[in-house]
Amino acid sequence: MVIAAIPSPSQGVWHLGPVPVRGYAISILVGIVVAVWIARRRWQARGGDPDTVLDIVFWAVPFGIVGARLYHLVTSPDEYFGPGGHPWRAFAVWEGGLGIWGAITLGALGAWIGARRAGVRLPPFADAAAPAWLVAQALGRLGNWFNQEVYGGPTTLPWGLRIDDAHLPPGVASGTLFHPTFVYEMVWTLGGAALVVWADRQFRLGHGRAFWLAVVVYTSGRLWIELLRVDPAHHLLGVRLNVWTSLVVLTGALVAFVVVGRRHPGRETTLQRDDARVEARSS
Repeated sequence: MVIAAIPSPSQGVWHLGPVPVRGYAISILVGIVVAVWIARRRWQARGGDPDTVLDIVFWAVPFGIVGARLYHLVTSPDEYFGPGGHPWRAFAVWEGGLGIWGAITLGALGAWIGARRAGVRLPPFADAAAPAWLVAQALGRLGNWFNQEVYGGPTTLPWGLRIDDAHLPPGVASGTLFHPTFVYEMVWTLGGAALVVWADRQFRLGHGRAFWLAVVVYTSGRLWIELLRVDPAHHLLGVRLNVWTSLVVLTGALVAFVVVGRRHPGRETTLQRDDARVEARSS
C-alpha cells in the first residue's frame, strides 16, 4: 500500500520576462544563504568576527562551484564529450550536474585562500562551517527534484517518487515509483548537521575535528544512498565510482578525526594565524 507518493514538480523553470528562474539554481542559492547565516553565528560564538565569514565565502563559493562542475565533467564525460555529445553544455551548470567531492576539494582551497587573506586559521573556521555546508548540501538537493534527476531505482515501499514520462528511464512503465534519494540525503544530512552541532558542544571539538566529523557523517550516508541511484555513472569493479570515492573519503576523514584528536585535544585558544598575530603586534 502506498502511503506517500511524492509528485515531481510540473515545471522546474519560470520566466520573469526574458530571464529564466530555475528551481535548481534557487535551491543552491538558498542553501548558500542559509549556510552563511549558520556559519556566521557559529563563528561569532567561537569568538570570531562574523563579517570574516563573508570574506572567506567570497572565495570558497566560486571555487566550490567550479570544482563541483569539474568533478561532474570528469566522472560523467560522455554526455558532453562522447559520441553525439554537446561540449558547450559543459558550461550549462543550470541544467544540473554538480559533484559534491569537487565542491569540497576546490571549495576548501578557496576557503584557505580567503582565510589566509583574512588572517584566520582554517581549521577553526572549518569547524564553525561544518554543519553549515551539510545544511547547504541538503537544501541544494531539492534542485534534483526540480530537474527530476538522480533518483533511485523502482521501489515497492509505502513511499516513492513519481517521475514524469519524459524523464523515465528506458523500458520503465509510466506510474512507477522510485526511491526519492534526494529526500534520503536531505534527511540524513540534516540529521548529520544536528549531530555535529551536538558533538561540538558536548566535546568542544576543535582543530578541524567538527569538519572531519561532518565528512564522516556525510560519506557514510552517501555510501548507501549512492547504491540506490540509477542515473548513468562510471563504474569501477562493478561499483559506481562515487561509492568508491565515498569509501576513500570516509576512511581518510575518520583517520584525520582520530589523529587530530590525539594530537590536539580540546578547542583552539586563538582563531588567528601566527603570522597574522605577529603582523598585528608589529603594526
